[in-house]
Amino acid sequence: MYVGTLSFDLLLGDVRSLKEKRSVLRPIVAELQRKFAVSAAETGGQNLHRRAEIGLAVVSGDTGHLMDVLDRCERLVAARPEVELLSVRRRLHSEED
Repeated sequence: MYVGTLSFDLLLGDVRSLKEKRSVLRPIVAELQRKFAVSAAETGGQNLHRRAEIGLAVVSGDTGHLMDVLDRCERLVAARPEVELLSVRRRLHSEED
């Protein structure tokens, strides 16, 4: 069994309130969950207006499949015009860890 995680550090565009921030992040998190069957949530920067962190995790028995899902998730977030992807942290955990 393998667990892969991604953590996205995002800069949001013209966001002036936490309510606007949530309206930008909520569709991204929902699309990740719907398209790729991953667990995803806003995991950091909850009190900052223009910065956000989204974390996601996926479990698989095959590292090839796991890496493919993580790659597609990263491309989806990077392609969103309303956010700028500042950095991505990727981790792979196995039963031996």
